[in-house]
Amino acid sequence: MDNKRLSKIERLIQKELGEIFLRDAKSLPGLLISVTNVRVSPDLGIARVHLSIFPSDKGTEILESIKHNTKTIRYDLGQQVRTQLRKIPELSFFLDDSLDYLENIDRLLKQ
Repeated sequence: MDNKRLSKIERLIQKELGEIFLRDAKSLPGLLISVTNVRVSPDLGIARVHLSIFPSDKGTEILESIKHNTKTIRYDLGQQVRTQLRKIPELSFFLDDSLDYLENIDRLLKQ
């Protein structure tokens, strides 16, 4: 599959998952979940989703909750993109800690 189509699918999945997390996170005040990156395998079988969670101290427990509800999230994604995609990839979620890394570098530079 060409890279142009694959990147369009990645952006579509990123946008729709962002809307799903935005809708679901409204029930938890003070929590922000954003989808920073999506990488889809060439056969559209697996999508690696990187999430940034604020506040970061709750990141691991929120990520575990999301991993526990992966089937529901995939179903919701399928409902949103059923006209654009024939096959909905399996979702695997990872914590994106690049913002924490940047914050740590800034803190070290100020010392």
